[in-house]
Parts: sequence; structure tokens; C-alpha cells
Amino acid sequence: MIPVPFLKGKRVAVMGLGKSGTATARALLASGAGVMAWDDDEGARRQGAESALPIGDPMVKDFTKADLVVWSPGIPHTHPKPHPVAEKVRAAGVPLVCDVELLARALADHRFLGVTGTNGKSTTTTLLAHVLERSGAPVAAGGNLGTAALDLPVLPGDGRYVLELSSYQLELVDSLKLSVGILLNITPDHLGRHGGMAGYVAAKRRMFDFLTPGGVAVVGVDDGACKSMAAELARLGVRVVPVSVREALADGVSAPDGILLDNGKPVCDLKSFPRLPGAHNWQNACAVYAAARADGIAAKTIVAAFESYPGLAHRQELVAEVDGIAWINDSKATNADAAEKALVCYDHVYWIIGGQAKEGGIASLEQHFGRIEHAFLIGEAAESFAATLEGKVRFTRCGTLAKAVAAARNLAVSDAIPGAVVLLSPACASWDQFKSFEHRGDSFRELVMEFAS
Repeated sequence: MIPVPFLKGKRVAVMGLGKSGTATARALLASGAGVMAWDDDEGARRQGAESALPIGDPMVKDFTKADLVVWSPGIPHTHPKPHPVAEKVRAAGVPLVCDVELLARALADHRFLGVTGTNGKSTTTTLLAHVLERSGAPVAAGGNLGTAALDLPVLPGDGRYVLELSSYQLELVDSLKLSVGILLNITPDHLGRHGGMAGYVAAKRRMFDFLTPGGVAVVGVDDGACKSMAAELARLGVRVVPVSVREALADGVSAPDGILLDNGKPVCDLKSFPRLPGAHNWQNACAVYAAARADGIAAKTIVAAFESYPGLAHRQELVAEVDGIAWINDSKATNADAAEKALVCYDHVYWIIGGQAKEGGIASLEQHFGRIEHAFLIGEAAESFAATLEGKVRFTRCGTLAKAVAAARNLAVSDAIPGAVVLLSPACASWDQFKSFEHRGDSFRELVMEFAS
């Protein structure tokens, strides 16, 4: 737990009692702050009360008397419509921040490295933390991924905090100081929460406002928004390291054919690392290499760490191989762009797909439909996805994940195609049937292991 002694005796309200909100409330109480917490979900309030957190309705209790409000990034505070509490608090001039801001204030003299982007954040965050750890540095990773910001351990002064930062969090941070900031890519996502694409891009751009003097911006330049941002940062005098997997860069880090190039010179063959399959992971690895080199780590140490990287749960995670069929958990693919990263890695796919659909559905994936032997549709998106697949891909409406796993197993075993995979890559949010994408992936793993064992 990260203590926040600068808030001792202050009145702090906590809005949202998920993982980050609960960790924040505990840290505030332990640091001597006066706390009032709330969540619109009755179950979350009940769990908070059972954990001895002070619960108070902000529309009854006066949040405007607080010195600070710590806001769960998942709750709308601007678009598409601000939560009434956000309107009330801002009208009173009370600062609205997220837990990462408290971490930044509490450990202002520590070293932070940030990772953002539409896709690839979690793999890049865990891979960078793994590389730093293998170099001998004390490391902790979290934020939007895994451990909540204030549940991270207190590291010694030479430690490194690697933070995955969502666009939601970046809107609610002011004091963060980054030695390295990584922006992987930007594709349309969460547009309703940011008032459109321009707002989404602006939220991602905020990360580079937090670079320390001499800090390094590592930017993937394979999409238009990021390429423009890299050029803008360079004009402003920021040290920019561009990253590409589409073209070889004479100045930057690239891997257009899987061979990692540092300023055009070959370093290693990324295709030799089984836990980093596909061009999207080559981009992640190039960004990590650039960030680690900026942190002073030798190239050979980085490559050795790539070899030992165990992979990320729920991101092209190999669960089992049964009857010649690989079962892949890619539950973290919550939009079409993320699902595409997995689809291009396999030639014979039995695809489990569906949930709460994101903007654009799966129409953008049509170029990859030839890889799909059969699709198994689950969740709220089943009918809209069926309409997209009609006449192009064989599919079965399964409804639930359990039925989809059973149907996929039966058909894949019957077809007996060499190199076949059953791929859970839903291209959807999980909240229609699961608590989170982790819950969905864990459920898939359990279903597979029931027959794999």
C-alpha cells in the first residue's frame, strides 16, 4: 500500500468502489484522512461497508465540502453525460482526480514510465516491467492493469514504476512525472466517453505533458494520429523515438519483417519468441526495447528478457493443446482491432466471439474471414455479428460461453484440420455476462481444463 500522508486530516471523497476506489479508500484511512465513499452499485456499497469503509450518498452528504474527490475513471465525468456528482463537485471548485494522481504526489521523487494506446498496453506494460526486473532494478507494475495504483509496493529510490494508463485516467492526472512515455497506437475506441475521436486523441496526448525534462516519448507511427503526434512532439523539442512494424526506420526502432532494428541495425529475431506472436507483439517489443534503452539497459539484457517473458494472461494465452487443437484465451480483445491482432496469427480458426459490442462491430475484420472455419456467437452482440457473418462465415448462435466451448470442441475435433485453434477473441466488452474480461478468460480456461485434464 502507498501511504498518502499529505492528505492527513483532509476531507477526501471517493467515488466508485471497484478495485482502484477500494484501494484508495483504504490508503486514505490508513494515512489519517477523513473519508466518505460511494458507489452507485448497491452490491459495491455493501462490500465497502463490510470492509469498514465509511459510506455516504454524495447527493445527500455534501461532497462539495471535501478538499479532494478521487474519481473512478470508469464513471463518466464529461461525456456522454457527466455524472450528477461530477457536475456538483466541479461547480463547487473541488479538484477531481484519479488514484494515479495520488500515487504521483505521494512518490514525486520516484521514477515512472507510462504506457498507453488503444491496444497492446497490457502486454507492453508487463514486458517492460519484466525487462527492467531482469536488468536488476526494483520494479512494480500496475495502474489500469492488475494492481491498483495505491496497492503498489513502496520501492526504494532506484525503483521503477511502470504504469498502464488509460485515456480515462490520463484525463484525471496533473502531477505525474514520466521519464519515458510510450504511445503504441490510436484507433477508434471509447469515443462516447471523449466526445468523439478528437477528444480521445487529446486524452492520449496528455501523457506527453508529463514527461520530465530530457524525458523520452516512444511513439508507434503506424497510424495517422500517432504519426502526427510524433511530428508535433519533435517540433516542440521532445526527444521522440519512433516505432514501426510497417517500415524499416533509419532513425528509430522497427521490425517490419520481425527482425528488430535499432536505427536500421539488426538486434534480434522477434519471431523466435513464442510468447510474442504476430506483428502487434513486434510493435510492443519494439516499444519496450526503445523504452528500456532510454532507461540505460543494454541491448543484450533486453533480448535475454524477451526470451524469458512468460506472456500475459488473457492475451493470446495458450491454455491447452488437446487432440491436436490449440485453445487460445484472448479474452482481453475487447474490440475488433484487438481481435484482428490474434486472427492474423492463425490460419484455421474456430472463433468464439461476442459480448457487448463496441463501435463498428466486426465489419472491419472481413478481410480475415477466410481464416475462420466457424464462428460461435455469444452474448448481446450475437444477432448483429450474425448479420455481418451471414453468407461469409459459417456460424452457430451459442448464447453462452459454455455452449460455445462445447460446440467448438465438437466441430474442431470432427474437422481434424492440422494447425486448428479454438480462439476466444470476443471483439466485445464482457459486462453482459461477466464481471470483467479477466472473469470471461478465467471461465474459458476452466471450461477447457475440464476436458483437457
